[in-house]
Amino acid sequence: MNPVEGLQGCQAGARADLPQGFDSLGLDPRLLQAVREMGFHQTFPIQQEAIAPLLKGRDLIGQAQTGSGKTLAYALPMLQRIEPHSRAIQGLVLVPTRELAVQVTSEFERLARHLPSRTLPVYGGASMRGQIEQLQRGYAKIVVATPGRLLDHLKRRTIDLHSTRFVVIDEADRMLDMGFIDDVKSILENVPKGHQTALFSATMPDGVVKLSQRYLSNPLRVFVDSDEISVESLRQSYIGAEENTKFPILLSVLKAERMQGALVFVSTKIRAAHLAEALARNHVNAEALHGDMSQSQRNFVSQAFRQARIDVLVATDVAARGLDISWVSHVINYDMPEEPTMYFHRVGRTARAGEKGASISLVSREDHDVFKGVKNMTGSLIEQDTRFTPDPTTRTHFLLPPRPTGFSGHGGGRRKRDNRGRRKRTKSGHRFRHHRRR
Repeated sequence: MNPVEGLQGCQAGARADLPQGFDSLGLDPRLLQAVREMGFHQTFPIQQEAIAPLLKGRDLIGQAQTGSGKTLAYALPMLQRIEPHSRAIQGLVLVPTRELAVQVTSEFERLARHLPSRTLPVYGGASMRGQIEQLQRGYAKIVVATPGRLLDHLKRRTIDLHSTRFVVIDEADRMLDMGFIDDVKSILENVPKGHQTALFSATMPDGVVKLSQRYLSNPLRVFVDSDEISVESLRQSYIGAEENTKFPILLSVLKAERMQGALVFVSTKIRAAHLAEALARNHVNAEALHGDMSQSQRNFVSQAFRQARIDVLVATDVAARGLDISWVSHVINYDMPEEPTMYFHRVGRTARAGEKGASISLVSREDHDVFKGVKNMTGSLIEQDTRFTPDPTTRTHFLLPPRPTGFSGHGGGRRKRDNRGRRKRTKSGHRFRHHRRR
């Protein structure tokens, strides 16, 4: 049985008589002007299905992959329904990472350029005092926040959500994966009853379903099939590659493919840093993006990549969550993710806003189980690419710090390394021994 069975729902694209443009959705002319200035003319399926119910005040569950246009789907109705003369915070958007908070805030600001409504990002790693000063000025009618920092403000009583009427929980499945669901529940208890709630998630695990059942009232469920987004615009392929051949193969791929911008995903922070350094030594314009960098460093690198001053960005999953760059042409999985669902979050970084894109995965024997899960979940063919072999002129002995044991998705195995690839110590101070599976 479908865990969300019983919710009223519809599948995007199922009805031919739905409007195809923003002009027919009853939006404020000032919002329409901003949408046109951003270069959008036709709605994406999630926008087509979600905007009208949200404008009417309906609670909603939107199940859509990254890159589906969901930010506009909830931002436009929220901006339209904000009371311009009130100084209170009326809208709240919860997101899992600071990068996504910055990105979503930027989208709200671009959409509201002809409106008096202003949006404030609230996230960890930034100055608490600076955020308190901005909140006290009362200019922000919408707050986009990460759960941890918002809870800090609530405990300090430096933010007041008593007038909040609109709440969006974005990327709810990632909130669950990162352990933020309890924080989200605590935040929702501080919002007045009767507010409108919209929840957006690429997948619907049990924790997300239970959250929606507790905090959403008779929600409309809008489902956008991932195939509708990706099959025609995303070319998916894989290359068989063991750890000692991955780096020369990556260099060959970067040399052969016509790329506008590439995102290379790795499993740990230390692997991201080392791989970016190795690419730079081989004359690739590459930088790393990971959680051990300061917020100012991460902002600088993210902005440089958005402005196409960096060709290749090597990133961990968490660090890349806020990146919304339509011109990224390639996503390369140097390390396969631990869970098949994360694969779709990654490849959703390309083929955005109707553009073409490609994903290339380097798959080792250890990745067999997780890659099998990916192939079972996707509705499209992932072809093997046999063009690339190690380049004998490159340094073939380059090896990164190892991935965590149990990384490969065999299931049930406890991770024996931390998220920087280092072996953990036992209580007695000895390091775990690392045994290969036979």
